[in-house]
Amino acid sequence: MYRFLLSRQWVIITLVALLLVPTMIWLGFWQMDRHDERAARNQLVADALAADPVPVERLAAPGHRITRTERYRTVTAKGHFDTADEVVVRRRVNADDEVGFHVLTPFILEDGRVLLVNRGWIPADGPSQTAFPEVPAPPRGEVTVEGRLMPDETTEASGIKDLEGLPDRQIMLIDSEREAERLGARVLGGYVAQTAPEPKGDVPQRLGDPGKENAALNYAYAVQWWLFAAAVPVGWVVLVRRETRERSRTAGEETGAEETEPAAV
Repeated sequence: MYRFLLSRQWVIITLVALLLVPTMIWLGFWQMDRHDERAARNQLVADALAADPVPVERLAAPGHRITRTERYRTVTAKGHFDTADEVVVRRRVNADDEVGFHVLTPFILEDGRVLLVNRGWIPADGPSQTAFPEVPAPPRGEVTVEGRLMPDETTEASGIKDLEGLPDRQIMLIDSEREAERLGARVLGGYVAQTAPEPKGDVPQRLGDPGKENAALNYAYAVQWWLFAAAVPVGWVVLVRRETRERSRTAGEETGAEETEPAAV
């Protein structure tokens, strides 16, 4: 009755089913790994945002690379802004997906070291973005700023290509080591996305809180792949049973036809 399983068509169907099951199971575990990674990153961000503010000198130093656990930590710094060496970061968007600049202003600490402060987003003056935009001035004199500690930007992490030959006082990526060379100063690693004090006007627009990755979606995908894996053998059995019934019915019809056929004279 089941000799048809040795036919070429059914051998191919069976082999495909045998390959699909472990593949789908592996894809389910891969999605669970993605879920765990995203959940862990979300927890790191939540822990960093919930931590009490600390002086930036406790976490950052010249040449120091900001770690995963230090990223998004709220830090404070006391000193004054140096607008003479201020630069803007090109091709940055705000919450409304409008293209403009981020304002990067050196902040001179009390001990003479420099902290890079991203004061927020401003619109571009024109579509070319070649002219240095009009930048609102920061508070004058000694001030205490607060913000989220961020690592240096890279093309690999941001997807932004570091172009050369840019207009004066414009950069593509925030790199503390490169800024240290430009300023000829001891610059703390990474930078701070300023959250306080608030600007007097609407700009620079403060950078939004870090987004939360949708880890639950990966969990749903994992369950989906495992359900598919379970459905494959069930579907194979259903197809075999249907094929068996059709072959039995066909065989019965042929037998009945032979029995009712009149004998030759």
